[in-house]
Amino acid sequence: MTRELAERATTRRNVLRVGGAAALAGVAGCTSLPSAPGQTGGDGDGDGPVAVASFFTFFDFGRQVADGTPLTVENLVPTGLHGHGWEPNASITQRIVEADAFVHVGADFQPWADRAIETIQGDGVDTALINAREGVDLVDLAATLDRDEEGVGAQRGKDPHFWLDPQRAKRSVHNIAEGFAELLPEYADTFRDNAETYAAGVLDRIDADYETIFDRADRDIVQLAAHNAFQYIGVRYGVRMRPLVTNLAASGDVKPADIREATRVIRENDIRYVANGVFESQRPAQQLVRETAVDAYFPVTPYAGVREEWVAENWGYEEIAYNINMPTFEIVLGNRSPENAAPSEGWVERWRNFEPV
Repeated sequence: MTRELAERATTRRNVLRVGGAAALAGVAGCTSLPSAPGQTGGDGDGDGPVAVASFFTFFDFGRQVADGTPLTVENLVPTGLHGHGWEPNASITQRIVEADAFVHVGADFQPWADRAIETIQGDGVDTALINAREGVDLVDLAATLDRDEEGVGAQRGKDPHFWLDPQRAKRSVHNIAEGFAELLPEYADTFRDNAETYAAGVLDRIDADYETIFDRADRDIVQLAAHNAFQYIGVRYGVRMRPLVTNLAASGDVKPADIREATRVIRENDIRYVANGVFESQRPAQQLVRETAVDAYFPVTPYAGVREEWVAENWGYEEIAYNINMPTFEIVLGNRSPENAAPSEGWVERWRNFEPV
């Protein structure tokens, strides 16, 4: 890192610790939830420029884009928590102020991030704001979602979980690269080259492998004992995703009518296995195992959080796709038995009717 970059980052943080951080202290009230960030990435040494991300997926994209530059990228969501419904304490807001850039998911998805952005803009804090969702085409909410149950959405009537579609995710990778390029123009070519390599290499490969899985299936329906986060998988690959929890929030309640509808879908489609969210309650999935012909549930995740062992293995979007989501979709679609779909030894034992984090 050049001396100029180091001096710019250090001076800016010293100023903000005195002024801007105090201004933002009231943005998020103190809670009992953890506040330590889950992961950091990039080649920075911690004293140089820092970008913080409000959501795991875009932290991971950011660190891929920043590879080979002095920029450090930090995940604000603590390990083990779902990034959608989390409400941080004031220390997280202070990290945003002290950072050089804030990568977020756009308005009306994470209320705490919206409040932080409003304060940054209102108080003239010069943290660069990078909207990963800029220019992404959102689909309408699933028909199963009642208007009074929309919960938190990117826009009223639109589904915010666009990053589950690898092709839409590519746009966010390029958005992040452009934001980083504006922040550190001397590394603009590296950011853009990294973004193109990741988008065309990793995300296109994930897209093709997902397509192979869904094209091979005789069944065109997946029953999820999870919240309404997977519609973009259905839209992209032509499959009906049936969430048990129709609310967009991962903490949404399961109603008796939801169980009855899932029971009907399971019976009519001869479903033996269902998918359940890694960071969600296992009780509804356990109920389906007890009361229907379902033999077991296996894990899926909308890339909204990470477990400790995933952090230890440095998993990102790519690794989660291949080690969690793809094997489960193979199983629940009936393409392969759990044993034949398992990507590693012990996977079935670890994830069959898994326990919560």
